[in-house]
Amino acid sequence: MILTDPPPPPSAASRTLASLLTEGEHRLAHGGLSAPRLECEILLAHALGLERSALWRLSPSALLPETALRRWRKLLHRRLSGEPMAYLLGRKEFWTLRLAVRPGVLVPRPETEALVVFAERLFAPETRARFLDLGTGSGALALALGTLFPEADIWATDRAGEALALAAENARRAGRRLVLRQGNWFSAIPPGRRFALVVANPPYLAADAPALAGDGLRREPKSALVAGNRGIEDLGVIVTHSPAHLEPGGWLLLEHAPDQSAPLAARLRACGFTSLRTIRDPGGMPVGTAARRTARSGRLRSGAGA
Repeated sequence: MILTDPPPPPSAASRTLASLLTEGEHRLAHGGLSAPRLECEILLAHALGLERSALWRLSPSALLPETALRRWRKLLHRRLSGEPMAYLLGRKEFWTLRLAVRPGVLVPRPETEALVVFAERLFAPETRARFLDLGTGSGALALALGTLFPEADIWATDRAGEALALAAENARRAGRRLVLRQGNWFSAIPPGRRFALVVANPPYLAADAPALAGDGLRREPKSALVAGNRGIEDLGVIVTHSPAHLEPGGWLLLEHAPDQSAPLAARLRACGFTSLRTIRDPGGMPVGTAARRTARSGRLRSGAGA
């Protein structure tokens, strides 16, 4: 029987900050991620319980504790498997908020903030109007509206109980009150209840959309991304039922894909909406459509949407 020495423990050199940043960047780059150095730094800082900026105050030769090293390698593995950064960190910035985010709930997107910006132009900050966020997910749109309109009555619906629980958690953290109701789109709203503003970022991808195989998306809930074979089914349902839940002169703001603008506009006009406007991100890219129910509401700013 031949006796052999046990394998040596990992060398200290392989646990230094500099070597781990190099290793992580190389692995993430090899995995096809577009910002490997940045993501490596974020994950390493998270494993250490630090802000990313704190890494710059550490010596390149600083050794990572074994517990943090194991945590970092698990995070790296999950990221390379396509899991969104927001799930790994448990948070996502949206508007002026830092929201808790968990697997099973859609990660808030920067382009969705364009709906908040559009709403800001429609109503005075002191408005006491009633607003509704359909399919709220983490509560991102509802809470962003709450920061702009602290006197408004903000409602939010979602068919998923775990999403509503997360929205409630984020509302507590933000110190905001939301009226949360579980149900599919308007089915959760009491009959006769009307709103001055309805916003929604519904599923709008087709079942065979190539984007579903992209980074992050393939690990997010398909129910929050895909709407039937064409991707426009949920948008159609919302438009059809919106007039019964909007005040006269109320606004409907919808996020959708650019190539859905024409069929959506036709449906909106058929349902009696007017003043159709394209919602654009800061770079001028179209991200959605705004439309107004006929008749003017006194709560709206003079000339809003013109």
